[in-house]
Amino acid sequence: MARALQLAAQGLFTTDPNPRVGCVIAREAEIIGEGWHRKAGEPHAEVHALRNAGSRAQGATAYVTLEPCCHVGKTPPCTDALISARVSRVVVAMQDPNPKVSGHGLQQLRDAGIDVETGLLENQARELNPGFIKRMHTGRPFVRNKLAMSLDGRTAMADGTSKWITSEAARLDVQRLRARSSAILTGVSTILKDDPSLTVRIDDELQQPLRVVVDTYLSTPPKARVLSELGETLIVTCSDDLDAIELLQNTGARVLTLPRKGNYVSLDALLDKLGEIEVNEVLLEAGATLSGAMLQAGLIDEMVIYMAPLIFGDNARALYKLPMLKNMAERIELEITDMRAVGVDWRITAKVKAKQH
Repeated sequence: MARALQLAAQGLFTTDPNPRVGCVIAREAEIIGEGWHRKAGEPHAEVHALRNAGSRAQGATAYVTLEPCCHVGKTPPCTDALISARVSRVVVAMQDPNPKVSGHGLQQLRDAGIDVETGLLENQARELNPGFIKRMHTGRPFVRNKLAMSLDGRTAMADGTSKWITSEAARLDVQRLRARSSAILTGVSTILKDDPSLTVRIDDELQQPLRVVVDTYLSTPPKARVLSELGETLIVTCSDDLDAIELLQNTGARVLTLPRKGNYVSLDALLDKLGEIEVNEVLLEAGATLSGAMLQAGLIDEMVIYMAPLIFGDNARALYKLPMLKNMAERIELEITDMRAVGVDWRITAKVKAKQH
């Protein structure tokens, strides 16, 4: 199963909106076939592994990181392939959260006389697909907030200077975060200030993520890099200014009008919509205002913070704008799940704890 998880991770940048899945066919201690899901619409991991094993799959054990599918989608059911190959045993790391499959694939294998076991290395399997799992359970994507800060928790000097806080090694690591994401989310203030491209710039097989700009009043310049680079851009607004909408659409961007909440786009409605279009993982790369609003609303699942060995001082800009936090009872608690050196910087990964009511 550990090998199957390694294989599944090879699809980290390419399977979207499908989950990352690996499969190993083994007879006793010998691996006789292996495969992983490479891209949506192409054969699943089990099919690749069975083809690799050939006739030797009969009577063997299949180790799969996710419950085999049992419905017809873009490809035939993997349960049928396993039954036809006459494997004797299937070991599954985790049950599929997709209601079309969940438990049904396992039962179909059992009904065919195949021994089925579940739960082996389940936590590791779940870590591969946080977005797919969350979207199946809640209809919304998993939101990961990327931040860069000084040792004293500042993101820019008082005059706004922030390039570059972190090292080249940390910036390359961010490119991998982008590559695994279905969408990169930012605010129009970041577009106006930095004019970022928000593309993935690494030499690897990948799909460019959807770029999403929260732009309440349609201030994105038509010549912004985010509109001219490879990939697709979605401008999210509350505005009904038809001329401004047409101007942006003429650049090739999609413009989505959503309900207003207070003075801004409803972030809840935005995440609902992203879930509807099968976005699994969102990488939030934004300034203190949008990041703070997302955090305050309980919409961030995980933070990835790159901390540089620098001191910016107390007049420098803070990580989040959180004016509503006024006493200790309102604090936001985190669970640090990983901390490691990346070049001269430190990368801190933390989950946002749900508030207890």
